Amino acid sequence: MRIAITGGIGSGKSFVCRMLAERGIDIYSCDTEAQRIIATHPGVQSELSALVGDDVYLPEGTPMPFGAGRRINKSLLSAFMHRGPHFAAKVNAIVHPRVAEDFLESGRRWMECAILFESGFDRYVDCIVNITCPLEERIARIMARDHCDRSTALRWIGMQISEEERCARSHHIIHNDGSQPLLPQIERLLLCVKTSNDAARG
Repeated sequence: MRIAITGGIGSGKSFVCRMLAERGIDIYSCDTEAQRIIATHPGVQSELSALVGDDVYLPEGTPMPFGAGRRINKSLLSAFMHRGPHFAAKVNAIVHPRVAEDFLESGRRWMECAILFESGFDRYVDCIVNITCPLEERIARIMARDHCDRSTALRWIGMQISEEERCARSHHIIHNDGSQPLLPQIERLLLCVKTSNDAARG
């Protein structure tokens, strides 16, 4: 069984994933791995440069977080994608298939993906877990984390599907709003996954 952890920006996905990692779960982070692939995949480098321009990558020799590859010019790429959905779709068409292929080849059974439904990655998993959190708390977290104003946080939230749709399309909901402790919710999820895996093995 493959399981995806998703949730809106600022919902606390990464925190929940850290709790799962502490319990031995090896989670594929689509965001982290996409950054690695953008930096190191020759095909992606070539296609992004052709699409956005050679300046989409910083000069050779710029220190890299992955120890190899080329550092992306995040501000230039972001500006290109924010020109409209059509432009973002062109970038996604280059990056998303490589990330999906990398996930499937990794052998890992869990993934963390903020744009699970928007990217179509939901088709690669059997179980979807949505981390939900009240809007105002999400806004506060985004503003504090990314040092942005409220309107920017709301714009970023608006670029994702609604919380209602995300919940409706998920199999499990973890409430990260303080109404109930996270640990028992995670333990129930792990028990459910174990039961499903045991049943699948006969």
